Amino acid sequence: MSAKPSFYPAPTFSALETHWDTDEDAPGPRCSHTLTAVAATKSQGPRLILFGGATAIEGGAPSGSPGIRLAGVTNAVHSYDIITKKWIRIRPAGDPPSPRAAHAAAAVGTMVVFQGGIGPPGHSTDDLYVLDLTNDKYKWHRVVVQGEGPGPRYGHVMDLVAQRYLVTVSGHDGKRALSDAWILDTAQKPYVWQRLNPGGDRPCARMYATGCIRSDGMFLLCGGRDSSGLPLSDAYGLLMHRNGQWEWTIAPGQSPSPRYEHAAAFVGARLYVTGGVLRGGRAVEGEAAVSVLDTAAGVWLDRNGLVTSSQTSKGPAEPDPSLELMRRCRHAAASVGVCVYNYGGLRGDVVLGDFLVAENAQFLSNTTSPALMSEGATKVTSPGTISGGPTPISDGMPENISSDGVRNMEKLTEASDSVAVVPSVVWQSVQASSVSPEETSIPGDNAQVAETHLEGSNANADVRLHPRAVVVAREAVGNLGLLVRQLSLDQFENESKRMVPLHSEQAHLARRMIRQNSPEGLHKKIISTLLKPRDWKPPANRRFFLDSYEVGELCFAAEQIFMQESTVLQLRAPIKVFGDLHGQFGDLMRLFDEYGFPSTTGDITYIDYLFLGDFVDRGQHSLETITLLLALKIEYPDNLFLIRGNHEAADINALFGFRIECIERMGERDGIWAWTRFNQLFNCLPLAALIERKIICMHGGIGRSIHSVEQIEKIQRPINMDAGSIVLMDLLWSDPTENDSVEGLRPNARGPGLVTFGPDRVADFCKKNKLQLIIRAHECVMDGFERFAHGQLITLFSATNYCGTANNAGALLVIGRGLVVVPKLIHPLPPPVHSPDKSLEHVTDDPWMQELNIQRPPTPTRGRPQPAHDRKSLAFI
Repeated sequence: MSAKPSFYPAPTFSALETHWDTDEDAPGPRCSHTLTAVAATKSQGPRLILFGGATAIEGGAPSGSPGIRLAGVTNAVHSYDIITKKWIRIRPAGDPPSPRAAHAAAAVGTMVVFQGGIGPPGHSTDDLYVLDLTNDKYKWHRVVVQGEGPGPRYGHVMDLVAQRYLVTVSGHDGKRALSDAWILDTAQKPYVWQRLNPGGDRPCARMYATGCIRSDGMFLLCGGRDSSGLPLSDAYGLLMHRNGQWEWTIAPGQSPSPRYEHAAAFVGARLYVTGGVLRGGRAVEGEAAVSVLDTAAGVWLDRNGLVTSSQTSKGPAEPDPSLELMRRCRHAAASVGVCVYNYGGLRGDVVLGDFLVAENAQFLSNTTSPALMSEGATKVTSPGTISGGPTPISDGMPENISSDGVRNMEKLTEASDSVAVVPSVVWQSVQASSVSPEETSIPGDNAQVAETHLEGSNANADVRLHPRAVVVAREAVGNLGLLVRQLSLDQFENESKRMVPLHSEQAHLARRMIRQNSPEGLHKKIISTLLKPRDWKPPANRRFFLDSYEVGELCFAAEQIFMQESTVLQLRAPIKVFGDLHGQFGDLMRLFDEYGFPSTTGDITYIDYLFLGDFVDRGQHSLETITLLLALKIEYPDNLFLIRGNHEAADINALFGFRIECIERMGERDGIWAWTRFNQLFNCLPLAALIERKIICMHGGIGRSIHSVEQIEKIQRPINMDAGSIVLMDLLWSDPTENDSVEGLRPNARGPGLVTFGPDRVADFCKKNKLQLIIRAHECVMDGFERFAHGQLITLFSATNYCGTANNAGALLVIGRGLVVVPKLIHPLPPPVHSPDKSLEHVTDDPWMQELNIQRPPTPTRGRPQPAHDRKSLAFI
């Protein structure tokens, strides 16, 4: 696999052409304001909300000098529509916050929260104000918070961590710079600020830093000015561990320049930092004016590429208008999709009112040059229009792509946050009849809120495979070792082998389940014993910790839930999809560790889980794998889903390891009983899943017999393979043909009566059923995922180094709210050096499984030569 690191330079900003109806709708010159990106609603597309700030400075003092006085402080709210490029001033109902500047803001779904700042009377209170933009009737609310809080402050930062905790850090209280951190848990009432005492390398006291949340939940504090007035060049990540502990971790890399009063915004794993000033108020100049911290690689970049030293004392050799454009401070930044927006700020004693944008070519597919072309400066052409220089383009992209609002919005949707869209927690306003207009509270039922927000949200969305996959960096170490790389799909050597090159464009809630209580919290015992993503080790004693009675009770409780579900599950995005696990429990833990796990301390509140079968056989920990998944199903019946694979059948898992594992680890009598009970449960599993009615998920494929989803829905459960259903056989056993050039139906090397189906069958099935994508498992693929039928089908496999011989990667797919599909990978662990405990799956002291797999080798990985003498052997089952 080709995995050379790609460091994309910082982009170039240019003036953005916007319009408005009246002079009052234009924000005008502004500094020390906030600019916040807000998610789309049913009636509105994505927007930027500009609030507060100062419209002038007194005395013409230089922008960074001590004692600068801001004038014309306002509490006006302006909204910018990303699609129409139009500004409007909005006047929400309710009592607004006082006029203020140097305050903090954070987006929470379709709401914006404001706190602190400084205004004409002095410091603003530390009350939280919520601007509700969910409906067309905008409204202000004041959130009721009890007890001691951060106190009045300005020059601080605030954002939402882990989609739950409102975090505020640093700032100035009028006497000194601060280093404290506070959180407010939005899921617990009454709402209370709690002062954090994080471990790790703590940042020093500072003000005028930036604080941004990466979409996987990491809060990044960057730069600022310390207590002595010294500008800072460091960056710190604030992490919340799964045990509830918080920790500061210093980010690696050499910053191009120390700075404060700058602006920053995340696009994917890249933090875009612009402008700022040095000590004495001198502006950051030259290439350092636009910098990028790539948190996936731990490096800083400017427009020339990798930064290896500070550039504080040196400006550009020749004047560059695009860099001069970014020489500013006290401006505000926000990102939507692949675009970073900057508004206003100060340059010297001039308050700016320009609006700038940079597009990030590395997130656009088939781009050969990541750097954007240079653009001209701003010019005012009319009271209602701002026009800039040439439209920013990237090599290989059509020149007019940015000028077309619809196509630009498609790019934003396709390239929205590359760590996949984790759903935002939406704060609903409390109805006026029950709460005073002056005060409100944050709803505690996050699941219900998210459900309301999702209704109809993907009616017009198209399914898209994200152009980049997420891969754990092999060389990453330490706390920031959890940061991941993103590789373009064309960097995978095997993933697209089936596809013939071709350029083409390509609301129904799950039934609510009643939780089935296992005796004395049996499922909770299993979860507490096994769900240890970072700490799980193979048991030294192979004896399984459950007895046959407990297995029976577990299966009974799960079986009741499965039989309440439909044969074809109706699921909603966002959701994670897993392929074959085959008893490789260590790989399941690694996927949970790297990309989130189903727990209230993980991400189950915000994203659902779907597993595509083949939980058992081949691997050494089938019992752990199936029992944990069943326990999680009982605990989260509406959020975690299982469908059946071909190895969830007694005649198959009697041959390929599961039966032998049950006997070897539970004793012959209990083992045979448990194996029989598990297979009774397998007969009750759902057989397929529809996601947003646009993506169908199954284990095998559509074979020769499946032409409609209704055929699958009509299958009555419980059902075993002896029932002789050809639809069930095709659903669990069929495979795609060798590649896109092989159409129709062909014999399948797995055995007589089985078929492979070509890309024409995929296209016909999707067209007839109004589907856009098939996700299936069943085959080991080298990159963990593999496209077929011009991208209309994806094969997914989650177990790495299948049977200890394939050396394949494992993957899961994250399907975001906008139906953007993001592959996330793990690679095989290296073999143990001295002790089998050094690897989760390479256990060498259990020869029974090795001998079993030698006798019945795994199905050859797709694309590898298959010996003719093996074609009729059990290897193909």
